[in-house]
Amino acid sequence: MKKSIDLINERIRDGNAHVVTAEEMPLIVTELGEEEALKEVDVVTTGTFGAMCSSGAFLNFGHAEPPIRMERVWLNDVEVFAGLAAVDAYVGATQQSTTQQSVYGGAHILEDLIGGKSIELRAISHGTDCYPRRTITTQLVLDDMNQAIMVNPRNAYQRYNAATNTTDRTLHTYMGMLLPHGGNIAYSGSGVLNPISNDPKFRLIGSGVPIFLGGAIGTVVGEGTQHSPAGAFGTLMTCGDMKQMSNTFVRAATMHGYGVTLYLGVGVPLPIIDIESVRSTAVTDRDISVDILDYGVPSSNRPSIRKVTYEELKSGMITINGEDVRTSPLSSLKRARIVADTLKDWVKAGKMQLTLPAVRINPDKAGKPMRETAHVPRVIDIMDRRFIPIDEESPIKVAAETLLKDETNHLPVVNKKGQLVGIVTTYDVSKAVARPGNKTCVRDIMTKKVITTNPDEAVDVAIQKLERHNISALAVVDRENKVVAMLTAIALGKLFEQRWSR
Repeated sequence: MKKSIDLINERIRDGNAHVVTAEEMPLIVTELGEEEALKEVDVVTTGTFGAMCSSGAFLNFGHAEPPIRMERVWLNDVEVFAGLAAVDAYVGATQQSTTQQSVYGGAHILEDLIGGKSIELRAISHGTDCYPRRTITTQLVLDDMNQAIMVNPRNAYQRYNAATNTTDRTLHTYMGMLLPHGGNIAYSGSGVLNPISNDPKFRLIGSGVPIFLGGAIGTVVGEGTQHSPAGAFGTLMTCGDMKQMSNTFVRAATMHGYGVTLYLGVGVPLPIIDIESVRSTAVTDRDISVDILDYGVPSSNRPSIRKVTYEELKSGMITINGEDVRTSPLSSLKRARIVADTLKDWVKAGKMQLTLPAVRINPDKAGKPMRETAHVPRVIDIMDRRFIPIDEESPIKVAAETLLKDETNHLPVVNKKGQLVGIVTTYDVSKAVARPGNKTCVRDIMTKKVITTNPDEAVDVAIQKLERHNISALAVVDRENKVVAMLTAIALGKLFEQRWSR
């Protein structure tokens, strides 16, 4: 049995369509069975509300008098992309203010405009015969613009891996704050309500399909950037008229220690045309699984701690290695439900007619990493293997003599097995000599909590460690925690000097 899209739209126009949300559909299928559910339900509405960094808007400001071709443009001190035409610009959600940094950014511009606030436009140009004006500063509200079209390269991830942190310090990421030692698990997405989770083969979602976007009726443009449905990470490119949107569903936010992002509501109405569409919309949170990745590993290939379902994530507690760890959602399930319910009301009221995709989205595509043609400097490229370790039982005098003899400021301290147990610096020895007390050996004065690196670590990551801890050297250790080299700020300085001299 099948139903045509025309029949469903006829029922919508007549006010007879049976519309349910994606949370309601699984129970209906369980109670009625697939065949009866196909007869009974016409449309399933979905919804998600979360941080969608890859969002923004094209704005047309209209021509000034005399006219100007704006080459650089700032909106409330947020620089926007003006390489389009004379008075067009694209506001990226994550672009930060030149004066306020992460406190204010592109997402705040979008929220302020939708909220009816006035923003300052400032632009400069070198001037031409047809565009003689060189500068302009003015105040604008959303209605002053000819067009304000939100065009988002990547929205509504099918699902998103959860995050934890096994390091000994707090991390600030786009997944929010991750506590040390696996102290919490952050996750995103609404699970059973997520649009693509209810149409993983992209039979119903594609180019031209009407959607809920930020409180307005929008459209699916096509596949989103980083679209990778082969791994259940499909995405959508979306667009909609900002002048019809609401701040209820478009909100700016700042992730502490990371930057600006945009919280956005997206929902897709799915016509129930056949048994396959019934089955795909009968998905539950128990059916959707993700990996908990260790964000303490500074790599795009982070290790998975374990696999979990959205049902487990939403429970508020996950067990890892026998320990209960609290989960925290980055997105809002409450607001996602409002999106799905609002979309349900729109369809029932005949405000939205449904359509099948004008162009299908590839359901088998797999994303791939960046192709890098230049060598990425690693610690092994610049580390100094000519280091002198010292035993933790050695007298302080021996440490002082070694530091002077080898003209170094750092001595890695090792135990009988050759494993790193501390580090001693010139400053540590100076303090011990000035205030001897009961301190007699290296163990008494060494720093026991040593910040280390490894030969394969990227130099950029090592630099972050030096800056974060305000130190001038790192011990380079192998997998057995044995010292194999030292990495100093001097070596890093020489590396960057070589880069700039090319």
